[in-house]
Amino acid sequence: MTELAWIENALTGARPQAVAALLRYFRDLDRAEEAFQEACLRAMKSWPVNGPPRDPAAWLIFVGRNATLDHLRRDSRNTALPDEERISDLEDVEADMAERLDDAHYRDDILRLMFVCCHPDLPATQQVALALRIVSGLSVREIASAFLVNEKAMEQRITRAKRRVSQANIPFAAPDAAERTTRLGAVAAMLYLVFNEGYSASGGADMVRASLCEEAIRLARLLLRLFPAEPEIMGLLALMLLQHARSKARVDAEGNAVLLDDQDRNLWNRSQIDEGLALVEKALRHRAPGVYQVQAAIAALHVRAAKPEDTDWEEIDLLYQMLERLQPSPVITLNRSVAISKMNGAQSALDLIAPLAERLSGYFYYHGVRGAYLSELGRAGEAREAFDRAIALARTPAEAAHIRQHLDKLSEKNSA
Repeated sequence: MTELAWIENALTGARPQAVAALLRYFRDLDRAEEAFQEACLRAMKSWPVNGPPRDPAAWLIFVGRNATLDHLRRDSRNTALPDEERISDLEDVEADMAERLDDAHYRDDILRLMFVCCHPDLPATQQVALALRIVSGLSVREIASAFLVNEKAMEQRITRAKRRVSQANIPFAAPDAAERTTRLGAVAAMLYLVFNEGYSASGGADMVRASLCEEAIRLARLLLRLFPAEPEIMGLLALMLLQHARSKARVDAEGNAVLLDDQDRNLWNRSQIDEGLALVEKALRHRAPGVYQVQAAIAALHVRAAKPEDTDWEEIDLLYQMLERLQPSPVITLNRSVAISKMNGAQSALDLIAPLAERLSGYFYYHGVRGAYLSELGRAGEAREAFDRAIALARTPAEAAHIRQHLDKLSEKNSA
């Protein structure tokens, strides 16, 4: 990993903790974000010269807080902050900050921030969008992709949410038990989207951003400790664990995507799978099915299969039908089509997704899946058009490379 890549990963991983602590200090969303960005700029200058700090989050909190205070002092003609060399030499201060970060006061900061962003005064769509932006630092483009809307609309949504938080004078404090329960669904949805962004990155060179997956799993564990009898939170954590368990097998040495049927199952993380399966079984015993539990049950069927041909596609199809009833979505139907293709062939799957064409016209996976079905049916020209459209919509080099592999196979088949 290059030095620049290490720094970028460290800043991304430290963001939730740093922004949450800065928000608690300044009580202002924009100021907390600006303080964090200022600390990141100083880190990019300081860390390559002075070496990485022992605790990046502690360093960023300290520098971001004091740099912002310095700006405020300058505005009021007060004492300036010490020079950059003294700021960069944080050994003693950093150790003290790291100790305080271990206290419950700091550990709760991120969860507190999640619940602030998911305040009931905000519409549900604004809650999740704001949390993704503030807590996890996803770009407007990444969030827009998760919601299947354009960037301008998403930027307006986030701006309105920030304005509403400011005007409503929402307290930056941990909500009580009753308030936490009312906001639980929005917080769970935010964690799910954070995980999905890590599981299948919508930008950058990497197809998988493991740090985001791991952060979402960590926060889901924290949420489950708050709601230990909530089956949907069990299902959410189980789903994340079962999906993330396959991360090492999902990309080959060249960075290309490896489909589930082609993955080396020996690379799957068995401890995560065992934990996920136990959580699925525990959640389902509550007999209160929800969308995360059903998705976790689908993931469980995949990881229980020792070989691809052992997969119980009929049961997966039934679970997707349940999911369609619980949360109707064209993406869920698209996913269900894979089970249909395994059971009844590509034409049946193609018929199932045909009505989704307009709603998923800008969705990369729709065109990739459709191209695969057309190719299987020998309709090479239509398949090539679908693959070309998928490449045009690819968000990462890995996605585009995966579709090009399909095109290469299509060309080989036609020339044979």
